[in-house]
Amino acid sequence: MAHDLPSSLSPSRVSSFTDCALAFRFSVIDRLPEPPSLPATKGTLVHAALERLFCLEPAERHLAAALTCLDQAIDGIRLDPEFTGLALDDDAEQAFFDDAEAMVRRYFELEDPTTITPIGIELKLEAAIGDLRLRGIIDRLELDDDGGLVVTDYKTGKVPGERQERSKLGGVHFYAYLCEKNFGRRPARVQLLYLSKPEALLTTPSEQSTRALERKVSAVWAAIERSCSSEDFRPRPSRLCDWCAFQAWCPAFGGDPAEAAALGAAARAETEVPVAVA
Repeated sequence: MAHDLPSSLSPSRVSSFTDCALAFRFSVIDRLPEPPSLPATKGTLVHAALERLFCLEPAERHLAAALTCLDQAIDGIRLDPEFTGLALDDDAEQAFFDDAEAMVRRYFELEDPTTITPIGIELKLEAAIGDLRLRGIIDRLELDDDGGLVVTDYKTGKVPGERQERSKLGGVHFYAYLCEKNFGRRPARVQLLYLSKPEALLTTPSEQSTRALERKVSAVWAAIERSCSSEDFRPRPSRLCDWCAFQAWCPAFGGDPAEAAALGAAARAETEVPVAVA
């Protein structure tokens, strides 16, 4: 029986499918639960702190206020399963919070937040390419000095090498496309702010980049449709396997994908709400 198509694509889903079609199936189609990861949870925490910072008036966005925002975000995450599931001991927990603080401090080396004019924080946008729905969440949408749109994405991972840089910026072009479709304006600039070094990657969207994004997303969607129809999701072993949560079901590691499908179906059945019969 063919697999159901996902309801939409996001930058992370496009990246997931191109990295490994089978991991995409486990996550998006089978919807297997994934254990919390240290890098992802740290990213969630830092994003939450910066989100709080930009809810303040411009003159209030100084380092001390940002550290207060981080403390508030830490209080909010302590009981979150994404954090408690990491099961950190005292030393590891302190190192986790210290690293998050270092990233918040590095942010101030990249830009002066008192000069930023945000018009959207954690902004959810949707657009369509034919019958395909695209979805994304923009970390920050702002206006530059000339009134042009600027898309900003915070990154807490490693700065990519030259060979990876284009693919990373491709995700931000996705957000630029969503802006153009929703607001009728192509952003003047898109930027990735890496908080681990710190370093900023900047690019200017163009008609060419828009068309390239449409072609790429359409091609990925067509490949997903074929995979769902044929039930053919092949693994693509790479260094990413070292961090994959689905090795137990991957044939590259001796696993059986059919077991993953059964596990996912059982988990979904447990969460379904019975419909009352009159």
